Parts: sequence; structure tokens; C-alpha cells
Amino acid sequence: MTDITGAVLLGSRDLTGDATFLAVDPATGAALEPAFTEAGPAEVAQAAALAASAFPLYRATTPEARAAFLDAIAANIEALGDTLIARAAEETGLPIARITGERGRTTGQLRLFASWVRAGGADEPRLDSALPARTPLPRADLRLRHIGLGPVAVFGASNFPLAFSVAGGDTASALAAGCPVIVKGHPAHPGTSELVGRAIRAAVLAAGLPEGVFSLVTGTSHELGSALVADPRIKAVGFTGSRAGGLALCRIAANRPEPIPVFAEMSSINPVFLLPAALDARAEALATGFVGSLTMGAGQFCTNPGLVIALSGPALDRFIAAASPLVASAPAATMLTPGIAGAYAKGVVTLESQADVTELAHGAEGGPNSCRPALFVTEAAAFLREPVLSHEVFGASSLVIRCADADEMAAVAGALEGQLTATLHLEAGDHALAARLLPVLEDKAGRILANGWPTGVEVCHAMVHGGPFPATSDPRSTSVGTLAIRRFLRPVCYQDLPEALLPAVVRAENPLGLPRLVDGALQPAGEARS
Repeated sequence: MTDITGAVLLGSRDLTGDATFLAVDPATGAALEPAFTEAGPAEVAQAAALAASAFPLYRATTPEARAAFLDAIAANIEALGDTLIARAAEETGLPIARITGERGRTTGQLRLFASWVRAGGADEPRLDSALPARTPLPRADLRLRHIGLGPVAVFGASNFPLAFSVAGGDTASALAAGCPVIVKGHPAHPGTSELVGRAIRAAVLAAGLPEGVFSLVTGTSHELGSALVADPRIKAVGFTGSRAGGLALCRIAANRPEPIPVFAEMSSINPVFLLPAALDARAEALATGFVGSLTMGAGQFCTNPGLVIALSGPALDRFIAAASPLVASAPAATMLTPGIAGAYAKGVVTLESQADVTELAHGAEGGPNSCRPALFVTEAAAFLREPVLSHEVFGASSLVIRCADADEMAAVAGALEGQLTATLHLEAGDHALAARLLPVLEDKAGRILANGWPTGVEVCHAMVHGGPFPATSDPRSTSVGTLAIRRFLRPVCYQDLPEALLPAVVRAENPLGLPRLVDGALQPAGEARS
């Protein structure tokens, strides 16, 4: 389970081929062994056939069986120990502490989904009793549960080699829903992906599940991802990445003979509103917190604060005066891939070239593929006039927007695209302005914070990591938290079926002991319908 061979993992089989690629250490530019097999449409077809064959058996597993499987994956990942941590750090340039914390988040969310499945969160059963004497029309006996959509394609993200990758939230929620998963591993960290993929495969085999419950395909070509989404056996897609990549997958999925949903997390600049009383009371402290959030992990978080919005005046001047030297003195940090580093540098140059944008600070030069933190300022009128100023720059770059008054601040809020997060820093004296902004921000963002920073996403039941387009392709969903399971489920209603033919989860005696909604009232776990 700890060997890295460069193979494609097709169910229980290892597949190698002549076409290969190498991982790269972004801190040095050095190639990393071994060579990894380039999968293509033929390997996708094999994986999809295995997944389709496994689906009827896997979706019929009990909640306890699926939960135990998820727990086993978590334990297997932990058993990889320092081998996994070292390889992930080498392939991403991320520090050991960051990778270690991310491993804990990855195993934690697997166990969270296990507990949610045990609690009935995948099934959400509902029973409405027959009312034969009801007039003018009787009501039939109706029972509802949720089942998995079918095989799911998951695209590993570049910026989270564990938590949004092979065993990340998309995979965990799809497996929890009873869906086999085919992961397209991100080519930036194929060794990390293979280690985790083998941990999942070991759990599949130990649980006696069909081998097609999980496969891992690797490769650098766009053709590989396109073939995966286009395969008719795939029924849904989970993606975290660029807007261009997400939209390309959405087009493929929409143009299939059978269109399928793509749950793509794509682009967000996560505006932070510094309201007047808060800014006046703690401008310097806000500057310190902001720069810490901005530069964390070289700014390579989808919730990075790329926009700061405040009223012009002495308090904003204090904030800028405190934040600028902190940005200027922040060390350059290695970015995840040469491509990401190049895109960041291009985005910063675009901001620098805008006539109405002023550079406030720029960090020092660094080594290969490094991110120099950058801070800029512009006026609200320019932001409202120039669409390019609202484009995401993935990395530690942010733009301060000076607003003349509250009306202009509200106009900026209304002009924003869909976001993952929006943040309000406020004191009691700001509540009236905050109340004015909140309805606008509810329409713009999936998560609204007060007096915090958007980097850091808690994995829990109430979390929403999603938002209106272009933050995601489907604003009704989240990719973090137990609600993420709903992306890969669909409801089935059973009308007047004989009790013996009903799935166990909706039988009157409640043999699985799950909580259920019975005739509109919540029935506690373990109770039968009277």
C-alpha cells in the first residue's frame, strides 16, 4: 500500500503503459520518479465498465457497511504515515505542517460522512400513511428514500492534494451516497494520488466490495478528462479548479445524449467589507489579520480574500498604511505548479497595467515558481467600470476598493459575481449598514462571515462551500460538509408496494433503526411506524 509504481489503478488491477509523465518538485523544478502511466479513453472505458457493474451491488449495501468502509479508508490513509506526508510535500512545495493538517481534515471528513450515513443522512426516509377514507379522494401509501445516482467522476484539485483530491470531499460524499467513484488524479501530485488510491483500494477489497467501486486514472491530457465526463456510464461529476476547466466539463456533460450534473467549484474573489465603525476602531489589527489570511499558503485557497471594500477616509488610510509594509515584507512562497505560478504572475501584471489601479506593495522576489504577495488599490467607480478588476488572481494578491459613501459600497456589492464567501467586519454602530448589505450578499455568496477571515473551511453539518456562478456551477450545492452528499443522490417514491418488496429503510418496522419522517413528524431512531 506504500509503494508508488506509476500505475493506473483500474479496480483491483494495476495498468502500466508506454506513454508516461513525471511529477515535478515545484520548489526546485526537478523531476520526481517514478514515471506515471498516461491513461486515455481506453482506460476510462474500462474503469467506467467496472463502476457500472459495481453500482447495483454497492448501492444496495447497508448504511453500516458503507460507514465501515469509509472508516476503513480513513484508517488506511493514516497508516501511510510519513510516506504520504513526505511525498505530498515534495510534489506540492507545501510545508509538512500544512500537509499533516490536511491529512487530518481528509480522514476527519471521511469519518464525518461515515457517522452521517449511520444516522440515516444518505437515505432521509419519509413515510406517509394511506388515508383510504379521505374525501374527496383517498391517499395512497407513500414511502420515500434516496439512492445514489450512479458512477461519479471526481477531478482531483491542485491546491489540496489530500482534502480535495483522491479521497477528498467529493469522493467521500459520493461513496457515502452509494456511488462508485472514478478519480482523475491531478497530474501535479500523482505519487500522492497513487498512495491514497491504494489505501482506498485496500479498503474496497477488505470490505468484500466489487472492485469497480473505485478506480484512479492519471494523465496530463485534456482528452482524459473529456472522455471521463462523456462516458455514458458516468452519472455525475465533482470538480474543483479553474473557471475555464469547469465550464469545459459542463459543456461536455450538457451535450451528452443523457446530460448529467457537474458540480464544479471554480472562481471566487471572496470580498471583505470593512465597515466604518470596525475600521475606525481596529484598522491596524484588521490589517494584520488580512495579510495573514492573504499570504497563507501563498494565497492558494479558493477562499482567499482577493477584494477589500471600505469607505474612503482616515481609517482606511490607517489600514493601508499598516497592511502595505506587511505585504512588502512577506516572503515569497513556492506555488503548487509552474502553471499556477505563471498564471499568478500574469494576473498581477494585468492589475499593474490598469490605469486606475495603484500598486501599494509587492513582496520580494523568490525562487522558482514562487508567489510574490501583492496589494493594489482603486476607486469604486473604476471597479464598477472595468470588469477585469473583478477577475480572480489565484494567489496572494488583493485589491482594495475605496468607496465614497455607503451607496457606492452597496453598488460594489451588487456588481459582484457569485462568491464562495463574503465577509463583514463590523461593530454595533455598523449594524444598519450591515443589514442593508446582507440581502445583497445572500444573493452573491454561499457563506457570510462576521469579524473573521474566509480562509479555513470547517468540515461540519452546517458548512456551505459553494455559491452562485462562477463560484460554482450549481448554487444549490456544497462541496464541504454533510450536505454535500445530496449532490449524488436522487429520491425514489414507492406507492402502495407490498411491505415485503419495500427497501428495509422504509418498511414499517424500521429494521435498520434509522430516524424517519413519518406522517410529517420526526420519528426517532429505532422506532417502528405505529
